[in-house]
This record gives sequence, C-alpha cells and structure tokens, in this order.
Amino acid sequence: MSDTPKRSITALVADYGKRLRGFVRGRVRNESDADDVVQDVWQQLSSLSNLEDLESAGAWLFQVARNRITDLYRRKKPDALEDYSYEDEAGEQQFRELLLLDPGDDPDLNLFKELFWEELFNALDELPEAQREAFVLNELEDMTLQEIADLSGENLKTIISRKRYAVQHLRRRLAHLYQDLQQ
Repeated sequence: MSDTPKRSITALVADYGKRLRGFVRGRVRNESDADDVVQDVWQQLSSLSNLEDLESAGAWLFQVARNRITDLYRRKKPDALEDYSYEDEAGEQQFRELLLLDPGDDPDLNLFKELFWEELFNALDELPEAQREAFVLNELEDMTLQEIADLSGENLKTIISRKRYAVQHLRRRLAHLYQDLQQ
C-alpha cells in the first residue's frame, strides 16, 4: 500500500480552485468566459482515469486552463479592438487578450500590437534596473513575486514595491495607447 494519500477531485478543487479561477479571470474578457474555462478544466480533470498519474496536479490544471483560453480566443473573433479589453476586480482596464492574439489578417490589431510592444519596451528601458527586472520577471516570464524575491535574495515587500513603481510608470507612459483604443 502506498504512503501517499489518494488524490480526489474535491481536494484538488479545494487546493487550486481560487488560484485557478483568478488565473483564468485575468486572461479572459468576462466572468462568463472565465466560468466556462474553469468548468472545462474541472471536466477534463474528472475524465482522467487515475489522478495519481499526475506528477504535478497544479501544473497540469494551469496548462489545461491555458489551452482552454487559447481555444476560446480562436473561436471568438471580436469586431473591434475595444472588445478585447475588460475591467478587473479593482476596476483596472486589462488588454492581455489583445496582446496575446494572433493578428492574422487584421491590420488594425497588428499595428496596435506592434506599437504597444515598441512603446512598452521603450518605457521599460526608462525604469531603474531593479524595477524593470521585477516587472519583466513577474509579468512577462510568469514568475511569482515570491519566486523573484527568493531568486534575488531581496525581501518580498521590496519586490512588491519595485513592481508597483514599474506599473505606475508604465501606466503613465502607455496611457496614450489606452486613450487611442477608446476612441
């Protein structure tokens, strides 16, 4: 008999439910899409014959969520650039979907993405190295703030502060793109 406890779907939902929901909600347009993606992830998990075969249930859940989000955006093609944005729980406007989409034959989307990335990297170059590193590692390389603190040997609050200053600078510098998108 194995010493490892049996995994159950209920335990996985309890362990990963909130984080998975937050992860998905940060990458889709609205609550309904988030609900659909999370439901698809749990349904796929329930279809596995042996949960013990999963080496890392968390990694598996988040990868399935990424795949479902990609599928969602392949199925839905908004007509206007504004359709790609949404407000998060704090009322902040988010454009992640817009930046992750394949521009295909949409010249407006292609132009906006090129302009955004150029402006973003120019604005990042203006930041002090420590702030730039905190932002890039967290937002572009998907490291947690705790992982960044561990990697750098810095206090977590220091990393949080650096990221906050970077975000504030980037919001100011990229505000004109937001305004252009709203027109």
